[in-house]
Amino acid sequence: MSESTQSDGPSVTKRGGGAPAGRGRTTIADGVVEKIAGMAARDVAGVHAMGSGFSRTLGAVRDRVPGGGAKSSATRGVKAEVGEVQTALDLEIVVEYGVSIAGVAGEVREGVVAAVERMTGLEVVEVNIAVSDVKLPDEEDEEPEQRLQ
Repeated sequence: MSESTQSDGPSVTKRGGGAPAGRGRTTIADGVVEKIAGMAARDVAGVHAMGSGFSRTLGAVRDRVPGGGAKSSATRGVKAEVGEVQTALDLEIVVEYGVSIAGVAGEVREGVVAAVERMTGLEVVEVNIAVSDVKLPDEEDEEPEQRLQ
């Protein structure tokens, strides 16, 4: 008796190999990571503002000019270096008077790492925080009040 094998149609060879989600490459721009980190840092109680007084003043002027600059207020005070699988961040913050600076910095790190890793899949290798000022209760914000003409 001879056995014959019968196929149910033509043989299909899969090309590309692996699941479709794993085919190709995803790149994430530095600015994307900067926005995510900036938003996460601003959500921490005790953070009054991001960036130095000078950068906030320049940013306020730039924000009032139509098309006035590539760096938005969401990324002010944040610098990211993004690689293929890792990122490192530098943040500059202004804290409210009376808060624990070490405590706020720790909460900022935790929030930034969680948000960036969750949204991008990148490993955050470091979050360096520079506290550039303390906002006193009786101090006015340094944002200029006048509009450009």
